[in-house]
Formats: sequence, structure tokens, C-alpha cells
Amino acid sequence: QVQLVESGGGLVQAGGSLRLSCAASERTFSRYAMGWFRQAPGKEREFVATITWSGGFTRYADSVKGRFTISRDFTVYLQMNTLKPEDTAVYYCAAARHIRSMAVLTTGGGYDYWGQGTQVTVSS
Repeated sequence: QVQLVESGGGLVQAGGSLRLSCAASERTFSRYAMGWFRQAPGKEREFVATITWSGGFTRYADSVKGRFTISRDFTVYLQMNTLKPEDTAVYYCAAARHIRSMAVLTTGGGYDYWGQGTQVTVSS
């Protein structure tokens, strides 16, 4: 059972930046595709970004494209720039144990393990 722990959330003003990190309890996670999702109060969880196990392919939600960057080494990162109040949410890291298409990896059903989440609050 892979355990994922997110960190790096906090309170930031609009236009600012944050970098989220996701650490896994097992080194085998390096073979898993990883994703970031977020859930704002009263809203459904939504896809943010995903990266393949090799790091060679990424995909982003339209709402964050050009502002957020997902990357990985032994940790998975989400660099968030030019933050907006609508980015306020709990951000979750997820790992996909099985090989799945990029399309499936943009959905929550594409992942087998989830972290507990980290709060990001962007003030206007």
C-alpha cells in the first residue's frame, strides 16, 4: 500500500506562487503515473495535472495551463504561479499503479492511491 503525503500548501495573495510536493512511502512509486487534483468547498473534485512515470508526458486542465507545472524526481511537484482566488482548494496527490491512457489519467478513476490533501488559499 503506497502512502502519499502532500506538503507546501498555505495562504498566498493573488498573483503569488506556491510549490506543492508529494512524497511516497515506497520507491516503487517511481514507476507510477502521478496526478494532482483539487476540491474547492461545495464543488466536486477536479483534475489539475498528470505526469507519466518517466516524466516524459504531462497534461493539464485548461484552467491551469500556462500557470502550473507538474514535475517529478523522487518526489512529485506542482509549481503554481500567478495564483488566482479560484485556485483555492484542497489539493490532492494521486498515484496510478497500473498503466492507463492519458485520457483516463485526467479522471479520478485512473488512480489507485490518494494523499490526505493540502490546503491552498489564495486571497484577493
